Amino acid sequence: MQVSTTNPVEMSIEQIFQSQQKRALLQRLEPLTIRKQRLTKLKAWVHQNRVAIQEAMYADFRKPAGEVDGVEIFHVLGEIKLALQNLDSWAAKRKVDAPITFLGTRSYLRPEPKGVCLIIAPWNYPFSLAIGPLVSALAAGNTVIIKPSEFTPHTAALISRMAADLFEEAIVSVVEGDASVAATLTALPFDHIFFTGSPAVGKLVMKAAAENLTSVTLELGGKSPVIVTASAKLEDAAERIVVAKYFNCGQTCIAPDYVLVDEKVAKILVELLKKQVAMRFSEKGEPIKDSKHYTRMVSHKHWLRMNALLEDALTKGAKLELGGEVREEDRFFHPTILTHVDVNCRLMEEEIFGPILPIITYRSLQDAVKTINARPKPLALYIFTQKESESKEVLNATSSGAMCINECAVHFLNNHLPFGGVNNSGLGSAHGHFGFLAFSHVKPVMKQRNGFTSVKPLYPPYTKMAKRLMDWLLKMF
Repeated sequence: MQVSTTNPVEMSIEQIFQSQQKRALLQRLEPLTIRKQRLTKLKAWVHQNRVAIQEAMYADFRKPAGEVDGVEIFHVLGEIKLALQNLDSWAAKRKVDAPITFLGTRSYLRPEPKGVCLIIAPWNYPFSLAIGPLVSALAAGNTVIIKPSEFTPHTAALISRMAADLFEEAIVSVVEGDASVAATLTALPFDHIFFTGSPAVGKLVMKAAAENLTSVTLELGGKSPVIVTASAKLEDAAERIVVAKYFNCGQTCIAPDYVLVDEKVAKILVELLKKQVAMRFSEKGEPIKDSKHYTRMVSHKHWLRMNALLEDALTKGAKLELGGEVREEDRFFHPTILTHVDVNCRLMEEEIFGPILPIITYRSLQDAVKTINARPKPLALYIFTQKESESKEVLNATSSGAMCINECAVHFLNNHLPFGGVNNSGLGSAHGHFGFLAFSHVKPVMKQRNGFTSVKPLYPPYTKMAKRLMDWLLKMF
């Protein structure tokens, strides 16, 4: 097991964990100004290293600088700005009311740091999905160990350098390595684990956390559907679906996984989708394989999986409307659109997580809802319609982590909204105040006046007088 840490003198994972446990006790006593200083230093580092962040992700999977700026860096800076603006109010104690039976008491809620936290980051957005949660954890006053993905080694090395530049190892440490390193980490008694990845691995993380009764936030995925009704503005729908689907080569947990379109407008939508792919990724008519605006699959393993999914769908009768061109040496996979997709093919059974878009027609909106509800609850659900009755019907009849009406995926960038799934697509929420709460324990505090308590009717012995008083109290409820 090869492990790399931020310390020039390599420490074991156990040593790092123990040093953070000691530091976490001290950080509970720190003023909020210290947390703000850490966040301010992180913000400056991100600005100063913008090009380095872009270069690391281009080296990992040719992610365009525009994509890095638009999601990776923009998201992190937005999280820092919101935390700095609101940390005083987030961390302040908040008075709460009490029933009359607790006359004389004073009660309030006080957020406190959970302690030592583990962030396991994925490879698809390797900077923002590591540093975004870090912002929340630091704002809440915790110590943090980050485990970046081994599939994006250049970005992992950059995150290690960032931690070494900014923080003592007892405050923020980065541990690099493969799945065996992640297993070693999750076996430790962390106070909170924040994991982003697949539902399958999320189950393993939750199982390991259960051994120590560690709380978890699981940001998972699933098959996020798009419904396009006959009333939709089809050009707008096509534009937003294409950008959300093929951004990052489809390797996005909230990317549209499949499209359910009213059969009356299906052919028009397919043509508009193909037109949008050319507009977005084929500058001046150049082949998309030569485009500097299109990301690659992160690894050969993932490229091979995408080929297998496509072959399985075509074998089972799917029609190739766009795509089919691949190039193994740089893991290029052309944006692909399929129609006549068999609902029993692998594309419709697995989260695609790549640039293949199945198009499935429906006759009634109720049929589309049944298709969605027959599958595990998705991380996001999208509907394009001009009829409020249609969006309300889908909103009421389905369950998903989030829902967008006439938009795709951009809710991730609104850090005033909670980001998270439900059941198979996740557990808990992140971003902004919700991220702060994920890494905090909201402690209830009650203060009683000396020499007085209003709950004496509950004390034994239970005399007739006590019973009459209790009878009176119960009538109040």
